[in-house]
Amino acid sequence: MKKKILIISAIVIVVIILAAIIFTRGKKETIKIETSTVSYGNIKNTVTATGTVEPIDQIDVGTQVSGVINKIYVDYNDVVKKGQLLAELDRSTLKAMELQAKASLSSAENELHYREQNYNRIKKLYEGTMVSETDYEDAEYQYKNAKTNYEQLKSKLEQAEVNLSYAYIYSPINGVILNRSVEEGQTVAASFSTPTLFSIARDLTKMQVEADVDEADIGQVKLNQQVNFTVDAYPDDTFPGQVTQIRLEPTVSSNVVTYTVIIEAPNKDLKLMPGLTASVEIVTQEAKNVLMIPPKALQFEPTQELASEYTIKQFPEPGQGKPKGDLKNTNQQWNNQMANLTVLLWVRI
Repeated sequence: MKKKILIISAIVIVVIILAAIIFTRGKKETIKIETSTVSYGNIKNTVTATGTVEPIDQIDVGTQVSGVINKIYVDYNDVVKKGQLLAELDRSTLKAMELQAKASLSSAENELHYREQNYNRIKKLYEGTMVSETDYEDAEYQYKNAKTNYEQLKSKLEQAEVNLSYAYIYSPINGVILNRSVEEGQTVAASFSTPTLFSIARDLTKMQVEADVDEADIGQVKLNQQVNFTVDAYPDDTFPGQVTQIRLEPTVSSNVVTYTVIIEAPNKDLKLMPGLTASVEIVTQEAKNVLMIPPKALQFEPTQELASEYTIKQFPEPGQGKPKGDLKNTNQQWNNQMANLTVLLWVRI
């Protein structure tokens, strides 16, 4: 009894397998046809990079003398003019140095006057053989030393007057205050380097983007290429720009080599602020008003057996379907006809 059940089960399994094979072989492969209208459009090749928005011209204003900040007349974002007073240092120490230099110069002037008169007297006596040559040379030596000392002290006075004028900090350009690094009462030391007090941008209506372009893409970037970029502050806005400089000095970070590309960007609405991160797209190649078809139309390659089952009747045979008549009108009609053609996309199910 058990043997019969096993034999029957085996026969049933074999029949099921054979039926599945026959059914699978008999099922035809189907395809789904999609259509898309050929159209005209623009195609462009781009290089992407990231960068930072910066003013085109930014100047750091410092002081050439040490002292205490007595008064500050401007603050962040203030618009300033060339020659406008920005800050003032305490002048008491510098004034004292000027007075000391004047006193020293006055003493040297008296000494010079005395040595000059003495030299003139000795010279006359020497010419009349009334004094020795040694006395004459000594008088001449004292006179020249007094004259040299006077010139030195005169130069020190001029330097003291210049240092006193440095107590007033003026704006060298027309611009906007981006940064103020000091407070009233703060001591600044200019002994070894010039301390920065203010940072001034000349014109915020003209900005630039300093973009870091990868070494693999830098060969495609050229001067005057058009640029589009966005910033996180205005995600819905796209800003135009133009490549104005490609710096040859490379930057290496974590074994990645990049080159700095300067992109000039107009900023009439003052939306672009210094320091914003920009996502840059440099247009390296562009073709306008060309025929375009979807990429899928060129990717599917049906087998000869599958393709023989379908005939694309929308396309004319070679040498047929081209309108006749005047050459100019013929070309126009042919272009219009080509633009209205539909492309069949084969998609295997």
